Amino acid sequence: MAAPDFAPWRARAEAALEHALPDPATAPQRLHAAMRHGVLNGGKRMRPLLVYATGTALGACEADLDAAAAAVELVHCYSLIHDDLPAMDDDDLRRGQPTVHVAFDEATAILAGDALQTLAFELLTTAPQPAERRVAMLAELARASGVAGMCGGQALDIDATGKGGQSGFSQVKSHSDPLFRLADLERLHALKTGALLRCAVRLGALAGNATPAQAALLDRYADALGLAFQIRDDLLDIEGDAATLGKTAGKDAAQAKATFPALLGADASRARLGELSAVMQQALAELDADTGALHALARQVVERSH
Repeated sequence: MAAPDFAPWRARAEAALEHALPDPATAPQRLHAAMRHGVLNGGKRMRPLLVYATGTALGACEADLDAAAAAVELVHCYSLIHDDLPAMDDDDLRRGQPTVHVAFDEATAILAGDALQTLAFELLTTAPQPAERRVAMLAELARASGVAGMCGGQALDIDATGKGGQSGFSQVKSHSDPLFRLADLERLHALKTGALLRCAVRLGALAGNATPAQAALLDRYADALGLAFQIRDDLLDIEGDAATLGKTAGKDAAQAKATFPALLGADASRARLGELSAVMQQALAELDADTGALHALARQVVERSH
């Protein structure tokens, strides 16, 4: 089976993002320029692709998915801007370009991230869905972005940094128990990385008016995909180079961050990636929908080189 051509969906997402962002010629120009620098910089657009793939699999038309696709990407881009700040990961390179705080300054980067986050929620209110579904979409994005999702995961990641994967996230069990530490690490990334990827799938499911059974299978797929995405990311940090990755390689080890290779080793991390791939394939096999694009995105996550 030929791989789907995702270029049209990426083009739709780029157009929706361009349309949503403020005019760079209007004041405050520096803030508007920083927002655009943080968004229109050639990202993979995995989250918008998941919105389109899920929604269209359930019969939604592409135009009904544009607002949700752009909104979840705006939240992702805001998180990257803040994640790169000196107070967080202190990175100078993102998607092959200077990070926003390097290209502009720290204060502008903070404001740009804040503005992108609020713009995402404003944009989602315009989604062409019944009011109750728009409210459900807003709730999903809020949960995925906040303490029960991305922000909570980032806080756990900060707590774990410098402990080389040996961090104790809990005061209840022994930190020397590797199985316990693996569960903690998976929880961290289910929040930090997985929540927004799952949100993208859920937004597409809401737009496509998924049945409860379909939604449950899509959640199983999305949970495995989010964890697979992070494991592959961790492996690329030790196997890749900055030119290919578009960001600084080797920083996880340098900062003694809690990663899957640090905890399990590279071979066991690859084995876990294979297990998660099987979970995704099984969930999609049970889904009564056209899942070709979702299968292809699962393969991309597992096999990607950047």
